[in-house]
Amino acid sequence: MYPQSEILFPHRAIRPLGRERGADWQELVDQVASQRDGNEDTLAFSLMMIRLCDCLSCDQSCYKASLGCVTCAQRVIAAHRGSDLRLRQTFEQTRQEIRQRLVPNPS
Repeated sequence: MYPQSEILFPHRAIRPLGRERGADWQELVDQVASQRDGNEDTLAFSLMMIRLCDCLSCDQSCYKASLGCVTCAQRVIAAHRGSDLRLRQTFEQTRQEIRQRLVPNPS
């Protein structure tokens, strides 16, 4: 019913977010969007966006799903009250979480 909606924030939705904020945000988006899907940075960016957009509460019956992931994410980022620096710090924190989870368990 909503062909542009995914279950979770998709890699294809990263690049369109670049024009929603300032130069620092654009730089981060360009850096992450240029990497292939599944890379540590793309995983961290997606997890950050899943949290910011509250993707886990989205389903096909909600308004956000009817907008599609790109439009939903653009609205969330444009309306975000924190600075670009704060968003970058959130990304860095999320990247650290991803790194910790990707480290092989020695057992």
